[in-house]
Order: sequence, then C-alpha cells, then structure tokens
Amino acid sequence: MGLFSRSKKRRTESARDSTTTEPADTEQAEQAEQAEQAEQAEQAELTELAEPADDGAEAENAEGADAADTSDATRAGDSANAANTAEPDEADPAPRGEHLEDGPYDVADAPEEDRIDLGGLQVPTIDGMELRMEVDQRTSAVTGANLVIGGSSLQVQAFAAPKSRGLWEEVRTSLRDSVVKQGGTAESRPGAFGTELITRLPVKRTDGRTGYRPARFIGIDGRRWFLRAILTGKALSDKEQAKTFETLISRLVVVRGGEAMAPQELIPLGLPGQRPGLSQVKAGPLDPLARGPEITEIG
Repeated sequence: MGLFSRSKKRRTESARDSTTTEPADTEQAEQAEQAEQAEQAEQAELTELAEPADDGAEAENAEGADAADTSDATRAGDSANAANTAEPDEADPAPRGEHLEDGPYDVADAPEEDRIDLGGLQVPTIDGMELRMEVDQRTSAVTGANLVIGGSSLQVQAFAAPKSRGLWEEVRTSLRDSVVKQGGTAESRPGAFGTELITRLPVKRTDGRTGYRPARFIGIDGRRWFLRAILTGKALSDKEQAKTFETLISRLVVVRGGEAMAPQELIPLGLPGQRPGLSQVKAGPLDPLARGPEITEIG
C-alpha cells in the first residue's frame, strides 16, 4: 500500500508536472510570438525610417543630375557664345562688297581693260589719278608704285610667293611686331580683302615734336605672288574715298612671270610704257614698313 501510495503520489506529481508544463510551453510560445512580432515591428520601423533616407538620396542625386545638366547646358551655352564672339575664320571671308571687281587678278585671268603697264603690275587708268614711281637711287630699279587720288596715296608692290602657302599672315605678324617695338600700335581687323592691319607709327617731325603716321595695310595672296597695298591720307577716315581705292585694288593685275624667284623677292617693275629688264631687283626679306609718301598727324 505504501508502494502504491508512493506510486500514486509520483503519478500525481507527474500529472501535476505535466499539467504545469503546458502553461509553461504556452507562455514560451506566446513570448516567442511576441518577440517575433516585436522583431517584425522593429524591422518595419527600420524600413520606414530607411525609406525617407533613400528618397532623400534619390532627390539629392536628382538634384545633382539636374545641376550637372544645368552645368553642362551652361558650359554648352558658354561655348556657343565663345564661338559666336570668336574672330571670324580667315578661311571663310565675308562676301565681297558690290563696289569690288573680282581681282586683283593674275595676268592669266585678267579681263580686257585699258591699263598702265608697269611690268610686274598693270594699273587701271582712273580719272584724276596721279602715278608716282619709287626708284632705288643706288640701283635705279623701280621698287613700287604710288597711286594718288584726292590727297590720299596707295602704295602697291608685288612679291614672289611659294606655291604651297601665302605670305600675308607671316608678313602681317612681322609688321605688327615691328610697329609695337617702335612704340606704335597695330590692330587687326576684317576688311574688304580679308584681315587687314591698321597701324600708327610714331615719327619725329622736323620741329622735334612726335607725330604719328597712320596707315592701313592690305595683303592679298595670289597665284605664286603676294600683293601688298598701303593706304594713307584722308581715305583712312573717308569711307567713300576708301571704296574708291578698294575698287582700284580689285582691278590691279599682277604679272608674276615664269622665272624662278625666292619667296618675298620683289617682282620687277618698270616705268610706264617700259618693260623692266631681265635683271631682278635683288633685295633681302620683305621690309614690312617700307613705304612711299607719308602723311603725319600730330599726336
């Protein structure tokens, strides 16, 4: 009986333990479920907190992209403005003025017209024009022609040039540097025949005062020749008179000849009606400041 009683007691305790175990398991399950729910809630909260940050990043990235696009657009606009304000390309000259002919001509392309034959140059006859020839006193060689109209003068000279390139850009640079070194000013600008150079060179007058010699340099590259024209006088400020000289230049004819000549060598000239001799004018490199009659303004 005692054994039975102990066994029964053990069974009763076991049953009691079994009874108390279920609530413990249920409580653990509830705790686990609550923990899982809490974890899910925490994850949801973290996700909710993270989403605005992502939106902000996307917005920031979008703003950065917009800023980049704006910057690119600004740079593109600046480039376009720079292109618009850039100096015109010499390869794309402005349309010729209606007052100009198609020259100056190479002799092979020149139309028929009454001209004064100076050998290397042929000059059209114009009412009121005075022709003055420049002669080297040492060699008696004719070195240039001055065409004078209404108080203004146009000095013209023709030089041999290479087949492969022109000379005007090189001569213009040399001229500009020379004028600046002498204390003058030189300004490039587009003109009737392309880029021109406007200079003011300081000179000493007989009374000791300093004057300035203004001039307009025009250079034209032709077929194995280079023509240089220097305009001085009232035509520098008188547009109508300037057009008269521009028309005159566009009617000039250059006679290069077939002789072998060094670049920048002066094409021989002669007095009106007299062909130059076979001997060429032996000269050094083209002197960009060599000129004929000069007009001085007081500065």
